[in-house]
Amino acid sequence: MSVSVNIPEITALRSKVEAKYGEPLETHNGFILLVGAIEAEVREHVSESTLERMWGYSTREAAYISLRTLNVLSRYVGASSWKGFCEDLKTSSQVESEEFSGDSIVTAALAAGKRLQLGWLPDRIITIEYLGKNRFVVIESFNSSLRSGDSFECLQIQVGRPLYLDRFRRAEANGEARYVAGERSGLTLVKLL
Repeated sequence: MSVSVNIPEITALRSKVEAKYGEPLETHNGFILLVGAIEAEVREHVSESTLERMWGYSTREAAYISLRTLNVLSRYVGASSWKGFCEDLKTSSQVESEEFSGDSIVTAALAAGKRLQLGWLPDRIITIEYLGKNRFVVIESFNSSLRSGDSFECLQIQVGRPLYLDRFRRAEANGEARYVAGERSGLTLVKLL
């Protein structure tokens, strides 16, 4: 059995794993060291490539994660299993909703043809053009898996928050997916050009 990586429980698990590990997972070496920490703690192996896909670090992003991997990671953070981890989240007093402020762009207020430059860690920068009806196309991409010609829908763009892309479509593909950029640290750059 596999679980979609696009659910809030997966994000919460990644955060708890990073908190227990003691630092953000942002390098290949960090994932290798995490593998050792997991093996020492729960006596089970999860490959660094599996972890990199789950964290979105790999260019081969995962849409689903195996239940076995989720069970191992859940035990690493002190839960009995993935199911136990999810049950613990339901009874947690941690607040998961809040008001937010800061610089933001509501896409419906943009004029078609307007360009924006967006950036997130580590050193990812894209230039996008607004097509209208909340739709964008990537014009340029630097160090990102997004490529020129990729398109997506987005309702709001805000510094410090992840960029969630709906109806994401590769330039050379027919299918649509969802995509998130800057999931851990949010966007570090939002500039109207």
